[in-house]
Amino acid sequence: MPVATANQTIGPYWHIIEDKTLADLTRFGAAGETIVLTGRVLDGDGAPCSAACVEIWQSDPPASDDFPGWGRANTDDNGEFRLITLKPGPVAGRGNVQQAPHIAICLLSRGLMTHLVTRAYFKGEALNETDPLLTSIENPAHRATLVAVPEGAGVWRLDIRLQGENETVFLDV
Repeated sequence: MPVATANQTIGPYWHIIEDKTLADLTRFGAAGETIVLTGRVLDGDGAPCSAACVEIWQSDPPASDDFPGWGRANTDDNGEFRLITLKPGPVAGRGNVQQAPHIAICLLSRGLMTHLVTRAYFKGEALNETDPLLTSIENPAHRATLVAVPEGAGVWRLDIRLQGENETVFLDV
C-alpha cells in the first residue's frame, strides 16, 4: 500500500509551507525582543517526524502590519523546526486572570486525523507558577512538556513528543 504524502494528509496547501519566509514573524520589520523557537517533533518511538507542519500563534505582541502574530514551518528529515518571532508578554485570560507568556502551537502531520494543539511557555517566567493552564496540570513531568528551555542567547527549545513516554500535553480545543 502506498504511503500518503504530506500533501495528502495535511491538505492541498502544503506547498505554502515550503515558503521559508512564513517561519519568520519578524520579516515585516517587527520591533521587540526577537527569539527563535526551535525543537523536534518525535513519534511514540522517539523517531523524528519529517514533513510535519508546526504553526504558531501568539496574542502578544498584538498582530499588526509589522507582526502577523502567526507563522508556520515544516520539519526537516530530523524532525527539527525553527521559527523566528518576538518574545511574548503576559496576556489576560478568562476572568482577566494573567496568563504567563506563551506561544500557541498547532501541529499537523502524517498519520494525524486532526490537528494537535499545545503551548510553549518559557522556563523561568514568574507567571508560570500561577498560569491557569499550567497549574491545572497536576503532574510536574507532564507540565514540563509545555515549557521551552533556553538553548543559547534568544533561542528556546521545545521538543514535541506525539505519544509514549514524555508525551507532550495536548489541549482539547
